[in-house]
Amino acid sequence: MKARDFIGKSLVLGLISFVWSVPGVTAQNLQKGTYGYLYCHMSDLGEFTAYALSRDGLNYHDLNEGKAVMDPEQLALIEGGQRDAYVCRKSDSGKGYLMVTTDMCVRKSKQWFNYGINLLKSDDLIHWTSTTFDFRKGNEIFCDPESPDVIADWSKINRVWAPQIFWDPNHVWPDGDKGGYLIYYSIWSSNEGDGYDRMVYSYADKSFTKLTKPRILFDWGYATIDADINYLESDGKYHMLIKKEGGHPGIFHTKSDHLLGPWPEPDEDDFVDFEGKKKCEGSSAFQIPGEKGWRVGYIQYSDRPKHYRICQADEHLSNFHDPVDIQGVTGPQHGSFMRLTKKEYKRLEKHFNGK
Repeated sequence: MKARDFIGKSLVLGLISFVWSVPGVTAQNLQKGTYGYLYCHMSDLGEFTAYALSRDGLNYHDLNEGKAVMDPEQLALIEGGQRDAYVCRKSDSGKGYLMVTTDMCVRKSKQWFNYGINLLKSDDLIHWTSTTFDFRKGNEIFCDPESPDVIADWSKINRVWAPQIFWDPNHVWPDGDKGGYLIYYSIWSSNEGDGYDRMVYSYADKSFTKLTKPRILFDWGYATIDADINYLESDGKYHMLIKKEGGHPGIFHTKSDHLLGPWPEPDEDDFVDFEGKKKCEGSSAFQIPGEKGWRVGYIQYSDRPKHYRICQADEHLSNFHDPVDIQGVTGPQHGSFMRLTKKEYKRLEKHFNGK
């Protein structure tokens, strides 16, 4: 598929998206708890999900000695590896938790290609069930098989990377039910002839077991991966951190009035600039209650050893400054942060560390 055909199809899919997402209540993920923080991350020691806890959002300690908190062989059924873990609360009911991971194991495949993602859910952050979506199977894995395709030949997919979750109460399903989880991620198929990763999105239902076909979120004409979307009360807009791999590469910031865009190209001056020419990715923004600004975690992977850093940003998720290395975590890598209640914090500490 040529780039111009891909962009034309993007416009059609964008109109479809508009039909099924109507204005209303602000879309945002449920936040709860001021006692502590969970850092849920891929481990740099292996392709599995690990946990660390913190009381202040900056100084952490491992759970389960930094080892896997779930079995990737049982929950990532394509390659048996979990990367890029993103965790959040279940927003439709206010009870339970959700996670998405990249189903990928470079240790086994010896390549930077993969074929799908995992949608997980839990009642306690300890015991998880998973639904795996192998994109090579095409229409049969999606709940809307008659919708247009953004990939001409699903069997030749090359990458499905770094999914994240955003609750959208305004999404309307064909049966009239309202509310769905926006799953946004990057996708690439070399068979399409365009040569770069694009940001797409699907919707997952409230059971977190069904997924719509991907549609284009934006296409800037070069590779973009590792998007992180947050709704900011400071200006009532949706803000995105994104890794650009074209143009001036790095972690950049852009914003939109609407969750599904349009998402304009970032200001070339609004990026994580203090790492110089060192490569960074996997950003995850979170707030510490009582602070106006934001904290942004990311991995700087040019150095050996790598550095997982947390920097500060202003109330508009811009003007990045004062990076510090995360403390107390074994093998920190691409992950996400979630605030915890005291009950949740103590439950995880007791289960994994016996305290």
